[in-house]
Amino acid sequence: MSHEAKVAELGLELPAVPAPAGNYVHAVRTGNLLYLAGKGPIDGDARGKVGTDVSVEDAYQHARQVGLTLMAVMKQELGSLDNVKQIVKVLGMVNAAADFGQQPAVINGCSDLFVEAFGDAGRHARSAVGMGSLPNQITVEIEVIVEVE
Repeated sequence: MSHEAKVAELGLELPAVPAPAGNYVHAVRTGNLLYLAGKGPIDGDARGKVGTDVSVEDAYQHARQVGLTLMAVMKQELGSLDNVKQIVKVLGMVNAAADFGQQPAVINGCSDLFVEAFGDAGRHARSAVGMGSLPNQITVEIEVIVEVE
């Protein structure tokens, strides 16, 4: 089944790609790799420190939402999600309380989405790290490297 067909079967709706919030582009392609800029939640309520202000479960959903935005960027850049050969690497950053240690559980929101949507091509190497702060106090920021057809 194609990636586009799987996304439709799952009923996933990709959001509109927001304008860049600074002097950068959403993605850069070099050879068969597409590097996606870090994205955060579009939901204005996705703010605060995970582990004190925001629960792991809510932050998981924020990471899933970011995954959908990243998929929208992939589609915009490639014309179709069917041109995704492999999700290679995910870097997930969590705006975490100082003693918080469940960053992987949060970033699973994005990772689980990629495996649902892309199957084995969605399995990836990953880093999930805590940050002292993120822009505008968003809960998560995620960037991705994608191998393309």
